[in-house]
Amino acid sequence: MALKITVLVEDSPGTNPILKFEHGLSFFIQKDGHVMLFDTGQSGVFLDNARHLGIDMSKLDFVVLSHGHYDHSGGFRALCEISSGFQLVTGKGFFVEKYSVKEAEHTFKGNNFNKDFLEKKGIVRKVMKDTITELVPGVFAVTHFYKDNTDEVSSSAYKLYDGSMFRKDPFTDEILLAIDTPKGLVVLVGCSHPGIKNMLDTVLSALNRPLYAVLGGIHLIEASEERINSTINYFKKSGIRHLGTCHCTGEKAQNKLKSLGERFMEVKTGSRFSVAW
Repeated sequence: MALKITVLVEDSPGTNPILKFEHGLSFFIQKDGHVMLFDTGQSGVFLDNARHLGIDMSKLDFVVLSHGHYDHSGGFRALCEISSGFQLVTGKGFFVEKYSVKEAEHTFKGNNFNKDFLEKKGIVRKVMKDTITELVPGVFAVTHFYKDNTDEVSSSAYKLYDGSMFRKDPFTDEILLAIDTPKGLVVLVGCSHPGIKNMLDTVLSALNRPLYAVLGGIHLIEASEERINSTINYFKKSGIRHLGTCHCTGEKAQNKLKSLGERFMEVKTGSRFSVAW
C-alpha cells in the first residue's frame, strides 16, 4: 500500500523541462485506489502537465480547494471541461468576493466561477461545517483552525467584499488535507493564511497522530524575521520528518528553512512524494 503525491503545478520549474509552471499550486493524490486533487493552480496549466505525466484527471473522487484565491481555484473551470463526477469540497465562505488592497487600490483575487456554474455543470459541493471531515478512509479535510499562536496574524491587505463593504479576510474558508499513514500524518496546505502553527496544532489535536510530512505554501513572504524564526523553531521541535514548503513561503523563509538539513526538501512543478507501507 502507498500514498503518492504529484505536484502538478507550482511557482517554480522542476527538472522536467516539458512541464509548465505558474504562480499557483496543485497536488494530485493517490491513496488506496482513491484519486483526489488539492487545488487547481490559476489556469489549465496543471491539466497539461498531468497529461505529460500520464495522469488521468477524468475520474477524480474529490477536488478540495484550500481557499477562494485565484492561484488555487483558477484552474477549476478548465477541469470541469474534462471531469465532473467528483465531489467538490470547500470551506465556509468560499464564494465571498476576495480582494487585495495596495495604496487604496482594490484588486480582485477571488474565484472565476460561482455557485451557478457548479449547478450548470452538475458539480456536487460539500461545504465543511465541522473541524474535521473524513473524505475517504484515512484522508481528512480540516478547517476551523485554532488562533493560539498570536504572532500568526494574516495581512490586513486581504479583504472580503460582502456586497456592501470591505472587511479584513479572516480566511474562515481555508482548509487543509491530512492523510494518515503508518509513519504519521502527511499534511497538504495551500497558503496557510490562518498560520501554519495554528493549522498544524489543530490537526494534532483533532487527529491525535504524529506529523510525518508537511507540503505546500506557508505564507511567510510578508512575515517578520521574528515570526519566520519562530516558525522554524516550531518545525525543529515538531518531529516532522519531511518539510516541503513552496509557493507563497517566500525566498527569505525558504533559505532559512534549509537549516533543517535533510528534513527540508524542494517542492516544485513535477515533484513527487510517496510513502509506502
